Amino acid sequence: MAAGAVVKIGVLALQGDFSLHATALARCGSASRSGSTGEASGEMALKVQAVEVRKPEQLADVDGLVIPGGESTTLLKLMHEWGFVGALQQFHAEGRPLFGTCAGLILLARDVENPRQFSLGLIDVGVERNAYGRQRESFEAQGSAILDGRAAPVEMVFIRAPRIRRVGASVETLARHGDEPVMARQGSVLVATFHPELTDDPTVHQYFCSMVMRAAARRRGAGAPPCEASL
Repeated sequence: MAAGAVVKIGVLALQGDFSLHATALARCGSASRSGSTGEASGEMALKVQAVEVRKPEQLADVDGLVIPGGESTTLLKLMHEWGFVGALQQFHAEGRPLFGTCAGLILLARDVENPRQFSLGLIDVGVERNAYGRQRESFEAQGSAILDGRAAPVEMVFIRAPRIRRVGASVETLARHGDEPVMARQGSVLVATFHPELTDDPTVHQYFCSMVMRAAARRRGAGAPPCEASL
């Protein structure tokens, strides 16, 4: 993509900490120019615009989407009521990247337990809800992720976090806490059990911005129209 192009990344704004994700995404451009994740500066010298998405039709106007943390059953209920389920499946089928954190991971996973519930099944992982305990068991940790073949330090905040209990053969584990996977990717879908938006560390959002920029370049190279919506 040409320098100066605008990439629009949506944040599902039905429930949860969506405003913090929008703030983190807005920092991607400046963080990328400082070289925080080692990405090529030519690719990343692009403007990122965060868009709060509240209706399914807004998905047509963004290049990628974050599904934030919150309460997964509440998010699922609202998604069904507003018609997001089919729209998100189509969004994924078009190759536009998705990033789910905490509850967002639960909604994107193939299998969910404790208890079992519907999920979109867009990444081949099995997750257990609230597996790190209740709110009082929340904690912070320093970890490391392998992003684009390079090790990068990552700040992790776990709040009533799910655990990834199964990782499919085509899923890449990008980060671990101890022996457990806490961040994973399959194609255009990125997930994390922790909350990167609760820290000042831009690493994870920067990586997702890079995913979106590359996917948008491929789509536009194939003749897809640029996204035009604004916040």
